[in-house]
Amino acid sequence: MVCGRCFKVMSFTISCTISKGTVNDPTTFPPPSKTHGSYHWAFERLLTAYPVLDGLLGISLVMHSHIGFDAILVDYLHHRKFPTLGPLTTWTLRATTVGVLVGVYQFNTNDIGLTELITKVWIA
Repeated sequence: MVCGRCFKVMSFTISCTISKGTVNDPTTFPPPSKTHGSYHWAFERLLTAYPVLDGLLGISLVMHSHIGFDAILVDYLHHRKFPTLGPLTTWTLRATTVGVLVGVYQFNTNDIGLTELITKVWIA
């Protein structure tokens, strides 16, 4: 069955959307809801606890990198095969990891922090 405003093309029926009112009528707004208002912003503020998130992100990224590089050193520069170079590279990695942790700490406490940096890079 086809109404006066709808028409049929081949076997498809194309219907017109019938809107109530005119184009000058105001739009209807959805009813207020706490899940779209205050709870939403409180949850976002909780997620943007920058100092805690910066610390966890900084430590986890550095330790992840340290474990990965340590695995490379164990696989390719083992202490038994390279008695001098193996321990030297291992201690160099440890010193570098400590230096990077100090740098990340300084960046998080004296500058904008990792989460703000990621936000700015993402937006740019």
